[in-house]
This record gives sequence, C-alpha cells and structure tokens, in this order.
Amino acid sequence: MSMAGNLRKATSLGKVGGLRRVARLARRRRRVDLSHPARSPLGSSVVNCVSYREGRRVPESGDLVDIVQRVRKHGDGFVWLGLHEPTDQEFAGIAELFELHPLAVEDAVEAHQRPKLERYDETLFAVFKTVCYVEHEELTATSEVVNTGEIMVFTGHDFVITVRHGRHGSLGPLREELESEPEQLAKGPAAVLHAVADHVVDDYLSVADSVQADIDQVETDVFAEAGARVDPGRIYQLKRELLELKRAVAPLTRPLEELTTRPIRVVDPEIQAYFRDVTDHLLRVKEQIASFDELLNSILQAHLAQVTVAQNEDMRKITAWAALVAVPTMVCGVYGMNFDHMPELHWKFGYPLVISVIAVACLTLYRGFRRNGWL
Repeated sequence: MSMAGNLRKATSLGKVGGLRRVARLARRRRRVDLSHPARSPLGSSVVNCVSYREGRRVPESGDLVDIVQRVRKHGDGFVWLGLHEPTDQEFAGIAELFELHPLAVEDAVEAHQRPKLERYDETLFAVFKTVCYVEHEELTATSEVVNTGEIMVFTGHDFVITVRHGRHGSLGPLREELESEPEQLAKGPAAVLHAVADHVVDDYLSVADSVQADIDQVETDVFAEAGARVDPGRIYQLKRELLELKRAVAPLTRPLEELTTRPIRVVDPEIQAYFRDVTDHLLRVKEQIASFDELLNSILQAHLAQVTVAQNEDMRKITAWAALVAVPTMVCGVYGMNFDHMPELHWKFGYPLVISVIAVACLTLYRGFRRNGWL
C-alpha cells in the first residue's frame, strides 16, 4: 500500500486513533522539551512536532497526520517529530503512519540498546548513547560520575523522528540552533541526523574532560604526603564509571564509519562529509578513554606500592623495637633461672654490671637502627 493510501486509511478508518489522541494532546499543550531549563513536562510523550520547508519552520495547524499530509502534498520539506519515552500504544499510530519497521519500533520503545545503525528499506534507524557528567563535591567510593541515556533517530526522505530516553540529552537547544542556520537545515532530514550525532559526541568530549579532572584529583591525592591513606574505592569507582562511558562511545565507531563511507539513500553525499568531523571527535574521545584507563591502572598500582612500602616501614619499626626488647629479655631470662651455681650471683657489683650491659646493648642497637632509618 502506498504512503498516500496509509494516510487515507489513518484519517478515514481511524486505525491510528491512538496517534490522533497523542497529536491532539500535544496540540492542546505547549510543545516543550522535557529537560530544557525553565520548562515543564508535558505529561505526554510528544515533545514537539514541526515541519520545515527550505530550512525554515512552517507555521502549522492540525494534528500530526494533517502536518504530514501537507508536507507530502507539497513534495518538499520534512517533519521533525520529537518524543520522550513513548509507550507502545503512543508509538503504534506513529509507526503505521511513517511505515516504520516493527523491530526498530520495539528497540525505540524498549530502549537499553547498543549504539548502532540499521537500514529498513527507505528508513534509517540510528541509536546513540547519551552521557552526562554528574556533579559532586567530593569523589567517594559510591559517587555516580557518568549517567547515560539514549536517543533513537528514524530518518526518512521527508521525516525525522527522535525518541529520547533519560532525563538528560535535551534536543531543545539543538533544534533552536539548527533553526538559526536554515541553510544547513535545508539539506533535509540527514542534517538533523548529523546534528544529533554531533551533539551526542560533543557531550562525550565534555564528560571526558570532567572525568579527567576527577582523575587528576585522585592522582594528586595518591602522590601527596599522605597518599597511602587514599581510599582505593575511589579509584575503582572511577574505573567503573569510565567503563560506562566506554560502553557508550566505543560501539558508535562503526555506525559513524558507515554514515561517512557507505552510500545511503536518505543521506546526501554533502552531509556525509560532515560526519567525518564527528568521527574524528569520536576517535579523540576513544583515545582519551583508553589513556584514562591506563592512567588509572598506573595510579592504582602506585597506590598499592605505597601501601606496601608503608607496611614494610611499619614492619621494620616493629622488628627494631622487638630487637631492643629482646636484649633485656634474654639477660633477665638467664638470671631468672633457679640454678645455685651461676656467675656473679653473689658478687657485690653484679646487678649494676648487668644493668649497664643491658643499657649499653640497647643504646647501641637503637643508634644502629636510627642510622639505618628503621626507627
């Protein structure tokens, strides 16, 4: 069935009633981005629905089906539909209207996907992992450093559908930035796909810089005078959070390479050149993460070495004091035996002589240990 047939079916038979209800709800309420500063949630999964022609927003009235019909009637422009954590019921009508593949729809609703790029006939489905840095006054063994979310992007010849999961990764500022550059937005839905990818990777760079500041602080604490007392849990926590960041960044390499090198119908070759810059930034983040991981391993090894050295110093001190105590213990132990025939037992100067020998022996050992740094 043709797309026009689907539209007629949706409007006349009412099989996308759920879509109609969602569209009417979004039209009655002010369309805003859920995470944008100074804005409030909608209570609906529809964040915004706007059509563009020649890179400029077109004032529209009516619901989503009406907007799509007008765009396809004119034969140019595209629709950008933004959703936030839609349910199966809310997404069912949208999937039918835009002829989205059921597998892609399932991934978009369920979330928790790896970054990937899939092609379904004339539709491109991309998954991006979003990250944000969690501010904290002091890094502890339980501090959350990196928080992740997801953005799914359906890209067709005349539509872009962005599905966001998580409370961060707002696309409101991105939409405003694109609308301020109509010449870029005029390049079609692929320009929005590039902008989303660039936005996500830029967040990777920002988070990586913030994580580096935490690593630098831990490194400074470890090599400070009291470095041996640093909680190793802080280092392990950073490694765990770094692994979370790596899971978001590393799998995105292959999808970006496909967008850069392989011919894709819905992506103009001119837009593909822009993806090269995004790929370069992603590779930079991957290199940073690899270097961070190696640095944390080195910091952990240095910390363990410091702990070992401190323990060795404590053992040397204990051994030195034990040696000092051993001398009087040995002498007193000998003279504590109840034998009748022992030297100097009845000598007038025997006691002062024994005390003097003990004192001289202990003083000699003490000076020797001090000279060698054991005490």
